[in-house]
Amino acid sequence: METHIPYGGYWTTPFARWQGSLSHLHSMEYAAHVTRQVMAGRDFDGRQFDFGVLGMTVPQKSCFYGLPWLTAMAGLGHIGGPTVSQACATSARALATATGEIQAGLAQCALVISADRISNGPHIYYPDPLGPGGTGVTEDWVMSNFTQDPYANCDMTRTAENCAGKWNVSTAEQHEVVLRRYEQYRQALADNGDGSFQQRYMLLPLDVPDKKYRKTRTTLTGDEGVTATSMEKMARLKPVHEDGTITYAGQTHPADGNAGMIVTTADKARSLSADADISISIVAYGQAREEPAWMPAAPIPASRRALEQAGISIRDVKAIKSHNPFAVNDIIFAREMGIDVMRMNNYGCSLIWGHPQGPTGLRAIIELIEELVLAGGGYGLFHGCAAGDSAMAVVLRVG
Repeated sequence: METHIPYGGYWTTPFARWQGSLSHLHSMEYAAHVTRQVMAGRDFDGRQFDFGVLGMTVPQKSCFYGLPWLTAMAGLGHIGGPTVSQACATSARALATATGEIQAGLAQCALVISADRISNGPHIYYPDPLGPGGTGVTEDWVMSNFTQDPYANCDMTRTAENCAGKWNVSTAEQHEVVLRRYEQYRQALADNGDGSFQQRYMLLPLDVPDKKYRKTRTTLTGDEGVTATSMEKMARLKPVHEDGTITYAGQTHPADGNAGMIVTTADKARSLSADADISISIVAYGQAREEPAWMPAAPIPASRRALEQAGISIRDVKAIKSHNPFAVNDIIFAREMGIDVMRMNNYGCSLIWGHPQGPTGLRAIIELIEELVLAGGGYGLFHGCAAGDSAMAVVLRVG
């Protein structure tokens, strides 16, 4: 049984740069605040939900209480469910968890929320009574894990360099893709007479509260931290590793934000839809894991498995969105799948608008839906790599 998404039954905040306008807010408290506003603004009373999933990757104070705490803060205290974390594939895993619950007949309408604040990550102390003098060890949750995979023994940039070497991807080719992705993002900002593409799904303008939620601290009118670029600017950048090809332009930047989506049955999706004539179904998922230190290659087998589960080929797919922490991701995917890399990721991608980890994939899937609606329907594919040289992929159909 396919699960469905009501048209318009999703939202995302703008993404704010690292240490930017959202860096002072507890990610779960802020996601609850946003969810409460969305429910009120769209006349959802919340009684239709009988399950919830929270996807997050960076611990916050009291996050032990997970999804039930967030939904209670959002005025939806009757909703229970798990909190899941699968690094950068967290959104896809959260959707798969909701899908499985509905397909098992254990729920009919799930609220999926994903939130992360990469800014100001926690510093953690792990006691070790057998350590010298009983001294434990410490970890900076964000920075320590950015810089060292404990199994592959390298940082994530090195995984991209490994793939660039195997597929013979040059810095110049990466920069060509970066420029195309920036141009695609700018298309999402253009007013086409009926507002911009981002206004179809993003909460704009977004009033950002102070820490006590008593007054507005600032207002975001779009993503914060997107860097304008050109081939001339990128040509002046040196690779991060002396022996490498990946520059700072060829990789994404950390960000903060949250997103939400409703996953339900076909009948409930029609009743909750902003346009009952638009059907959005989740058709299949795929997961894969590559050899150590080959993270950007993992979406290739994950996508093949999702397409196989859906019973279609890449040629049947009308739109493709990726979580692309590196431009290399898109280049090697396109080569292996036999598609044009410049036609992927219309209207934006995480390479440009940033990466708050948990909600990154959910925003990309929302943009994929809206692109398919504008294109008159069809199949869409989302894929994204994740820490641990893994990946997930999702096949959708809009009709």
